[in-house]
Amino acid sequence: MIRPSFEDIDSKKGSNSYLAYRYGVPFFPFQWHYHPEYELTLILEGSGVRMVGDSHEHFSPGDLVLLGPNLPHTWVSESTSAAVVIQFSEAFIGPFLQYPECDRIRRLLTRSNQGVFFQRTTKTMVDNVCSLPTQKGVARITALLEVLQALASASAPSLASPYFQPARGRKAEGRINKVCQYIQKHSSEDVSLQKIASLVHLSESAFCKFFKRTTGKTFSDYVVEIRLGHACHLLSESDDPISEIAYRSGFDSLSYFNRVFLRKKGLRPREFRKGVSGSNHNNDGGKVPLRLNRN
Repeated sequence: MIRPSFEDIDSKKGSNSYLAYRYGVPFFPFQWHYHPEYELTLILEGSGVRMVGDSHEHFSPGDLVLLGPNLPHTWVSESTSAAVVIQFSEAFIGPFLQYPECDRIRRLLTRSNQGVFFQRTTKTMVDNVCSLPTQKGVARITALLEVLQALASASAPSLASPYFQPARGRKAEGRINKVCQYIQKHSSEDVSLQKIASLVHLSESAFCKFFKRTTGKTFSDYVVEIRLGHACHLLSESDDPISEIAYRSGFDSLSYFNRVFLRKKGLRPREFRKGVSGSNHNNDGGKVPLRLNRN
């Protein structure tokens, strides 16, 4: 069986307690991966094959699945597809599970280690999940707890067999988390391969092989993606000059920044800023612009 790659969620959530976004693409590619976070995925558009552990099943719009930590998974489709994805860590949800009022949620999350498929999704349930990416403040936390509480009472069979072993790899996971957190913290600086390799006590060549094997990406590509993510945030949230944003995001050359932004995002930084500004101006509060790139 193909070895799943590690996906870094922690560095993507920024200052938020959990990650919630709407995700739209021309198709869902095969990306067999895992991460330490729980994941709730609602399919809005598209159909194909859903793979969770050793479970392979058809999916279509309305498909709602809760996945436990380190459970390998992927959705594969051949046509335009969209989903709402919610990802949250044990560190975030754990303190709530100590209270008796959250006992049903605790049991649901225990079952999610095999993956849980919610067969009958009501309009209210779908609407509540879809609202999570737009929630703000404390309501963002209470809304997620209410969604989990509702799901805990729903009919939901398990997906992977009881014998399926999640992708633990604790030593590798600890190493990759350490690396990803360092890159996230120092992405605007000179992140050298030598420094990163020494951080996890590997030679440069051994580290490059380890990083590619674990994440499915090269070290340099990952650093660029983190820097672009920071640049997108600044383009969305500030009116600072693009040249300054490029420099603050870790790019020494404006021309290189523009070139790599176009290659990775499909449009230029100025066009991205204009599109975000237009979406915010026209947003009626009920719809969320599709996020075209998950990584």
